[in-house]
Amino acid sequence: MTSETVTTSPPPYTDAHIAAYPVEYIAGIDLYNAAEFHAAHDVWEERWMGEVGPREKLFLQAMIQSAVAFHHLEIGRPGAARQMYQRAKEKFGRLGTNVFMSLDLVEYQQQLDDALSWLLTVADPRELMQPEFPVPKIALLPEITEFD
Repeated sequence: MTSETVTTSPPPYTDAHIAAYPVEYIAGIDLYNAAEFHAAHDVWEERWMGEVGPREKLFLQAMIQSAVAFHHLEIGRPGAARQMYQRAKEKFGRLGTNVFMSLDLVEYQQQLDDALSWLLTVADPRELMQPEFPVPKIALLPEITEFD
């Protein structure tokens, strides 16, 4: 008889996060982590289009654009993926914080860079073969952070 060790990663968020944050944000995290990038975009956009504060709107737009970058790669549009990646990074920079809605933005952007920086290595990313890359995973920090 053999025994297999199964390693499971901790859940990406806690019950406290579920209670503190909008349902669309949490649902988008689940979809994103399942590599359902277009669906994640849709639920985050639903929240973004509603009555939200300016910082949350900027954050959600950056999250939407980061998800859309991966969707564009899935459908063979590396130029559009590069554009969304660059727009997402610009918006994360404009937030002016390292953590928003319990997401470590420094760590998340590093994951984006690890996955997508190859898009910036040439003038036209269609010239490149898409490399294997680690797909980012979203895991919230334990602390609940304020948002507008």
